[in-house]
Amino acid sequence: MIEIGQKATFSKTIGESDIYLFAGITGDLNPLHVNEAAAKNMLFGKRIAHGMLTSSFISTVIASKLPGPGTIYMEQNSRFLKPVFIGDTITACVEVAELLPRGKARLTTQVYNQDGDLVVDGSALVKLPAVADLHEE
Repeated sequence: MIEIGQKATFSKTIGESDIYLFAGITGDLNPLHVNEAAAKNMLFGKRIAHGMLTSSFISTVIASKLPGPGTIYMEQNSRFLKPVFIGDTITACVEVAELLPRGKARLTTQVYNQDGDLVVDGSALVKLPAVADLHEE
């Protein structure tokens, strides 16, 4: 049973291969992510992970842990607060903030780096797996 205040997390160290694979899948070849020489002259002085790669680990938590398999992801709001660098270990955190009518829930979604710095802050709206109905409006 899903209850307000439940929490779950997922952690991963971002490797160079993660950056290149994500760039290849999405087509986002921004030099800030894939070109060390160009990135040296940009805002952070070195390459950073794609913001969407970083926030995608929120989906990992939602799909595999809380609420878990069968959850339908309906909405995600994210604010990217700090860069994530190759070698950073990030932890995506999800907490049930509100249970809504029609089997939905509002979740707080946050991602922290290994230093405890908040790098992504946001919220998600999901349809809980026990009452999921793709035909319901």
